[in-house]
Amino acid sequence: MSDSDAAVAAAERETRPAAEQSNQPVPLDCCGGLNNVDYSKMDLVPIEEFIRHINFHDPNLSIAVIAIIFNPIFWNVVARWEHRTRGLSRLFGGPYVACCGLGLVIILLNVFRSHSMTVVMKTQARWELMERTDVFYVGISLIVMGTVLVVSSFLALGFTGTFLGDYFGILMDEKVTGFPFSIVENPMYWGSTANYLGLALIGASPVGLVLTAIVALAYKVAIRFEGPFTEQIYLQRNQRRKQE
Repeated sequence: MSDSDAAVAAAERETRPAAEQSNQPVPLDCCGGLNNVDYSKMDLVPIEEFIRHINFHDPNLSIAVIAIIFNPIFWNVVARWEHRTRGLSRLFGGPYVACCGLGLVIILLNVFRSHSMTVVMKTQARWELMERTDVFYVGISLIVMGTVLVVSSFLALGFTGTFLGDYFGILMDEKVTGFPFSIVENPMYWGSTANYLGLALIGASPVGLVLTAIVALAYKVAIRFEGPFTEQIYLQRNQRRKQE
């Protein structure tokens, strides 16, 4: 080897990364590491098995999804219309009766949603991977936790506070900060989601997990609309009090 060739080889060794020189795999860096992942080597069998247990062409599944999405849209649209026009209060002869009427409709809609989800979970395939004792008891725990959140939230807010009484002009004196609001915001929504997740785990139902995810997403979107609007209602109330 000539002196020039030896010099070129030495330069290449110096510029080559240390990991490459030692034939070691290049470690993933913190930011661009995912670009080094070979996704073709990922084990997709569990995902394929999960999807295989779901019949997306089931009309009952479509009904359940529609019910999940429709419910929060319905009560937000109706409640905002009432806040803007007082149409329900005039129709029912007062805000309390109107709020109770809307609350009853919401309860019936939620009963239908729960029924439609249960029908799908029972009629579609179970997944053997989820038919385990530990999964069953996790499901039981979630149902207990979800029920506690829902019931304690209802007791803290009352009927009108639970069913959008703020939109009817039935405002609370102060914000509820005790249990369960002291540990989680919107406990009624997340307690309900925990109940559905628990049912899906107990029933070893892949489609139940999908439906629960849709419930959580629907509630998340509803919170994005309801939270700021409710805060605005109380801000307007406080401003009127200051003017008085």
